[in-house]
Amino acid sequence: MSKILTTHVGSLPRIQKVVDFIFARENGEAYEEADFDKAMTEAVDETVRRQVEAGVDIVSDGETSKISYATYVKDRYTGFSGDSPRNAPADLKLFPSFLQRLAESGGTPQYARPMCTGEVRSKGQGELQKDIANLKAAMAKHGAKRGFMNAASPGVISLFLQNDHYPTRETYLSALADAMKAEYETIVDSGLDLQLDCPDLALSRHMLFNDLSDEEFVRIATGHVEALNHALRDVPHDRVRIHICWGNYEGPHVCDIDMAKVFPVLMGAKARYLLFETSNPRHAHEWTVFRDRKNEIPDDKILIPGVVDTTTNFVEHPELVAQRIERFTAIVGRDRVIAGSDCGFGTFAGFGAVDPEIAYAKLTALHDGAALATSRL
Repeated sequence: MSKILTTHVGSLPRIQKVVDFIFARENGEAYEEADFDKAMTEAVDETVRRQVEAGVDIVSDGETSKISYATYVKDRYTGFSGDSPRNAPADLKLFPSFLQRLAESGGTPQYARPMCTGEVRSKGQGELQKDIANLKAAMAKHGAKRGFMNAASPGVISLFLQNDHYPTRETYLSALADAMKAEYETIVDSGLDLQLDCPDLALSRHMLFNDLSDEEFVRIATGHVEALNHALRDVPHDRVRIHICWGNYEGPHVCDIDMAKVFPVLMGAKARYLLFETSNPRHAHEWTVFRDRKNEIPDDKILIPGVVDTTTNFVEHPELVAQRIERFTAIVGRDRVIAGSDCGFGTFAGFGAVDPEIAYAKLTALHDGAALATSRL
């Protein structure tokens, strides 16, 4: 009997030593590169060990060396300088007292968001190769059989690092796709699966495009997927994961676009594995979209619903995790479901709503719930 596998979206809490090194680099402070590299290697080793201990089947490096899942590209590609305008999500603007509370409590991450002010080109893959080597070494040491590495999609880069160089957004997306293509291929060529983080397909609706209609936004999101698919044209689709979300923050989320409206966009991505939110209170009901539109899910797609939340410190009961998994196995079958998380636990270095120890407790609950579902199917 094949078991239901477990994984997560990618980022995990970073220890303070790692955070200090990352922000020293971010702020242009002096540090020893050898010490930085040693800290990252040791931290990835521990991160993989803890994932294996928690029962995670498909592990990541926790995005340990990255300042964030999208803006890390400013350190690895040319063409970025200055600062991009900050725009709070539309739902937080509707509740200004809550937005102010977040700001005053340090509840919003602080990091550079330069604009694109020149041609986007790779500075070389030295940092990427270090990340790959660290993850593979840790997997070999701790017995993890399968791993993945995150990379930013062209669309999410355009969301956080806005264009002030290329004549149009479409031209910028095309340039980003061309620049990121080699990174995607290098990850897959290393033997790891590639995960593309694509909150631009949902989050950007209420961050950057809130003046458009839903229909107009869906056309833009479709263009983002077309750019991504172009970058993936030489990558086997069965080695690709894609993650869509509405923003990994505790907030009202009353401006989120419905999954039903972006469903065709998600299905159009050249990715076999689809990761999406189904645990938080704003999107938990949307498992019915997959049930009601089962015939629109291509037969080669594997669903990875988020069956644990990443914005609260509740640890889900394994029975609840199992119930969430079983909703999807009833739709596409047990062999086409992997249990995942709603989003990352360390989306930005040094910032996360979930206590680090509780994050791993949630991963353990993920494993226990998957085991329970397996035993019943």
